[in-house]
Amino acid sequence: MSRRVNLLALLLVFTMTIAAQAKMKALIIEGQNNHGVWPKTTQMMKGYLEETGLFQVDVATTAKSGSDPDFAPTFTDYDVVVSNYNGAPWPEATQKAFIDYIQGGGGFVVVHAANNAFGNWKEYNEAIGLGGWGGRNEKSGPYIYVNADGKLIRDTSPGRGGNHGSQHPFVVTVRNSDHPITKGMPGAWLHEKDELYDLLRGPAENMTVLATAYGSKDFGGTGRHEPMIFTVDYGKGRVFHTPMGHGIYSQECVGFITTLQRGAEWAATGKVTQKIPKDFPTMDKISKRPSGN
Repeated sequence: MSRRVNLLALLLVFTMTIAAQAKMKALIIEGQNNHGVWPKTTQMMKGYLEETGLFQVDVATTAKSGSDPDFAPTFTDYDVVVSNYNGAPWPEATQKAFIDYIQGGGGFVVVHAANNAFGNWKEYNEAIGLGGWGGRNEKSGPYIYVNADGKLIRDTSPGRGGNHGSQHPFVVTVRNSDHPITKGMPGAWLHEKDELYDLLRGPAENMTVLATAYGSKDFGGTGRHEPMIFTVDYGKGRVFHTPMGHGIYSQECVGFITTLQRGAEWAATGKVTQKIPKDFPTMDKISKRPSGN
């Protein structure tokens, strides 16, 4: 009997080890951000990825200010890298290693202010498709939006890159329901209060807009539909980008959580196995999972 119990225990340990090894590895980058809640949002996103059962998540933190000469993650150890970083430039060797990682087939996830970072880094801007602030303007690339007829517009006229009005809840409109990230989502769903980024500019090459949000002039927006969920094919790599996620309350939205989870899986594998949860928001009703703050 004792021998049988020992064998069962060994089998359980072996099974758990295999399951752990089968998980994809994700790295969240943090350390500097113009949004003071970044330590909390990093932990929220780490938890969201881990609760899928698909990811083992590490966090890499830079120095609190200035360029960190010791910041050199081994990106190739990971299936996907998630950026919650907006700060000083990385060392040149780290920049090169990061771009080589994506172009070689690595996955990258850009969340909210991470698209403000590195305005003068050509390859980073190619990888993220669109960005805001950081000195961006028409020289950075066209302003991308969707017009009233549902057509993607590449506006090359002069102007700044990056803007948002006052925070408010807004409807996210799915533009591509066949993509693995958005497949099964309602055609429109209500996102919790957030900054609705507009006037984003960039190379926008090999970019697919999956969903937009209308920037109402009542809240200081453009009166146009702005990209809210999109992807970029960069070399052999896949990039998932969402400008949503400003505050703790924004990241408690089940729409944001689901989009992050599915976007990270797609960036890592090119597929999505996760189902849309039953508590996903509708067009008329916000759905949140309180984080305890």
